[in-house]
Amino acid sequence: MDIVIPLFPNFTALDAVGPYEVLSRLPGAVVTFAAATAEPVTTDTGALTLVPTARFDVIERCDILVVPGGPGTRMLMTDRSLIDWVRHIDAHTQWTTSVCTGSLVLGAAGLLTGLRATTHWAARDLLESLGAEYTEERVVIEGKIVTSAGVSSGIDMALTLAGLVAGTATAEAIQLSIEYDPQPPCESGSVSKAEPSTVELVRSLVAQRTADRVG
Repeated sequence: MDIVIPLFPNFTALDAVGPYEVLSRLPGAVVTFAAATAEPVTTDTGALTLVPTARFDVIERCDILVVPGGPGTRMLMTDRSLIDWVRHIDAHTQWTTSVCTGSLVLGAAGLLTGLRATTHWAARDLLESLGAEYTEERVVIEGKIVTSAGVSSGIDMALTLAGLVAGTATAEAIQLSIEYDPQPPCESGSVSKAEPSTVELVRSLVAQRTADRVG
């Protein structure tokens, strides 16, 4: 089971590492972190750097593609070489997936046209402008395309995928092995639960972070 997770400047760490922690535990899994070059890639906070193990141009196919999100996805949407690579890889995958705004990359590649999909709630309008039908669901499966909502939902997506690939028992064993048993201290994990003031605060913080890291 070959799994590829592309890295790019200003990606969000948990978008990539969360699914990695789950999918790397699948029987026979081989995970590759890929990037445009062999140079280390820094996350959107500027505090964490990962080293890719392969370049995009040497990867011809994989079984599972996991595209993480982050402010850097806005630049990827107009990166023709990367978008062409995503299309090429998707033609050979068993599953093509995304976390958070990674779905914008799939949308820019034309893979979400007419499909239900999700992303970080703050990117809803942008996702819909790419031809997808936004839904607030945490994980959305449309054929072999699996999209997940903001950041932490990548773990849910990966566990869902683990169940589809290796069966419920394996997915449950992986969940227990990482002790994924969410018990949040507050109830503001979705727009429907959060106070309006919290929603607006997040919008301003997201906009500022995107401007700082991309601009």
